[in-house]
Amino acid sequence: MLISLFFGGLTVAMLTAIAIIRSAHLHAHLSMDGDLSGPQKFHTTPTPRVGGVSIMAGLMLAAAVAWHESLSEFATLLLAGLPVFLAGLAEDLTKRVRPLYRLLFAFVSAAMAVWLLGAVLPALGIAWLDEALTALPWLALLVTVFAVGGVCHATNIIDGYNGLMGGVTMTMAAALAYVSFAVGDTVLLAISVSLMGAVLGFLVWNFPRGMIFAGDAGAYLVGFLLAEVSVLLVVRHPGVVSPWFPMLLMIYPVFETIFSIYRRKKRQAAAGLPDSMHFHQMVYKRLVRWMVGKREAKHLLRRNSLTAPYLWSVALFSVMPATLFWQYEWVLQLCCALFVLMYVWLYRRIVQFRAPRWLVLRHVESDVRSTLVISSR
Repeated sequence: MLISLFFGGLTVAMLTAIAIIRSAHLHAHLSMDGDLSGPQKFHTTPTPRVGGVSIMAGLMLAAAVAWHESLSEFATLLLAGLPVFLAGLAEDLTKRVRPLYRLLFAFVSAAMAVWLLGAVLPALGIAWLDEALTALPWLALLVTVFAVGGVCHATNIIDGYNGLMGGVTMTMAAALAYVSFAVGDTVLLAISVSLMGAVLGFLVWNFPRGMIFAGDAGAYLVGFLLAEVSVLLVVRHPGVVSPWFPMLLMIYPVFETIFSIYRRKKRQAAAGLPDSMHFHQMVYKRLVRWMVGKREAKHLLRRNSLTAPYLWSVALFSVMPATLFWQYEWVLQLCCALFVLMYVWLYRRIVQFRAPRWLVLRHVESDVRSTLVISSR
């Protein structure tokens, strides 16, 4: 069954994505970016940003297969994710849905998951807070809804370069699949494997050439499913799966969001407005020096696609220990602290032009030519 879920989701997502790409001339006025000058736009030609539709199509096929195998919770969770998916799709098509509204719809989806599946975090692995959650059920509900909505928004924030969001979330889904298998949870294993397949089907066309983007619909939907599977693992296996497992697993996008809010507040800038100082943007500007200064589309595309592997590596510094130590709370907490320190240290070094030389990717031929030009002057 798992093979059918994976390849079924992959095939449908891949075919839906290529259908969107091939028919772009029919829906370009809705599905493509008309303005490529924004601080978070790194492509040179209008590109369909409704790749989330292909991911949803793959997941719907997988959910149908799972329903046939008496795993109806998959379809229920997908139903709960509809509000945030549709809000993201509305933004992809109209470009007029404010981030606050999308976040509110993420809260609605999280609340639906609470109602339909009982997905309420029973504990957070912090003694005094766990006592409060036990004594005040409404507080546990609010914390869960806020956490799920935050992960949705955080996943959308890291959706900046070809393959970035897809590659990072696939590793997270793989980790969730492993832990689901380890605890014998067939439903969550099926959802995680299906998510891997659907995202991979989209990723085939997104990386490295950037022929289609996930858009807000895709990023919010994937973030929602990752968050909910994480919550359900903790809910369904209390005392076995540590609440710090999902925290470490998704700390890269989550801390990116927290750090961005802090950074903007420090600069007295609006927390909800886009800027060009995210970690992945600094990697693109300061570390990926491949044909820097060139404005030809092929060179910009190459720089874009070379950025994602840097961030995949950063994500693995949290995904790998989370996968290995998902039962050991103190190890997970220590790894969270180490990741935060590594992130802040590396960000500061990059911003101050003091990044380790071995991290900087250069085009050798371009550097030689630049040296010759400077010497001739």
